[in-house]
Amino acid sequence: MSMAIGCETVPYTDRSQLVVVPQSQATEMGEQAFQQILSDPKVQQSQSPEEQEAVNRVAERIIQAAKESKFAEDAKAFKWEVTVIKDDQTKNAFALPGGKIAVYTGIFPVAKTDAGLAAILGHEVVHALARHGSERMSQEVLAQAGLSAAAVGLGVSGAGPVVGQATMAALGLGTKVGILLPYSRTHESEADSIGLILAARAGYDPQEAVRVWQRMQQGSEGAPSEFLSTHPSHETRITRLQEEMPEALQIFRKVEHAPEHELPAVNP
Repeated sequence: MSMAIGCETVPYTDRSQLVVVPQSQATEMGEQAFQQILSDPKVQQSQSPEEQEAVNRVAERIIQAAKESKFAEDAKAFKWEVTVIKDDQTKNAFALPGGKIAVYTGIFPVAKTDAGLAAILGHEVVHALARHGSERMSQEVLAQAGLSAAAVGLGVSGAGPVVGQATMAALGLGTKVGILLPYSRTHESEADSIGLILAARAGYDPQEAVRVWQRMQQGSEGAPSEFLSTHPSHETRITRLQEEMPEALQIFRKVEHAPEHELPAVNP
């Protein structure tokens, strides 16, 4: 597969990004990475109908909002799949190129409600829709002396059933189960901002995003949570969300509000 260097613009933020990895290839790698994670014997999918239903009802609304957003073309093309991983100790969630979403049950006490989970899923879905993984893979490719050699090393060309460590890292996934790797500050800020809009369009109170990050901070005292360690969340992040809240609230007031539910209790 040949690669053409292209400059794209991220919807909503109008930030220019250099992407040499085609969306089709990123989607393929996202699918492979997802299957790789689920095939790990340490990963157990939740068998609880209550936990599955809670995640699915929120994910469905976020996905629908994405299909009606400036990311509509990709959101409609993605083959969305949502899974709940039964791990009450791990405070994580992720979304991969192509629409593969996973939520660890350990995030439930932090999210607390549907609106809290919507804030988290909105953030993660934006990473996939805004092609943050593709952008990071492209940066790795261009950092190498030879494009073709780097492409093979990343699994861009002729990707096999096992995704390499470099590709997993570019997608924000670590080789250790339950550990997510950090995106850049730019990517995190973008996911925060646009995720707030998606959650609001989905009918969830965007103000819950601030409360989620406040709870995340509180839960990190003494022992940092996995989610916090990989998603830089400090006072500056909360302040930025509060600054952007008026626009999100304006959207929220104009849409049909989603029913509110408490998320299932778990034993962290």
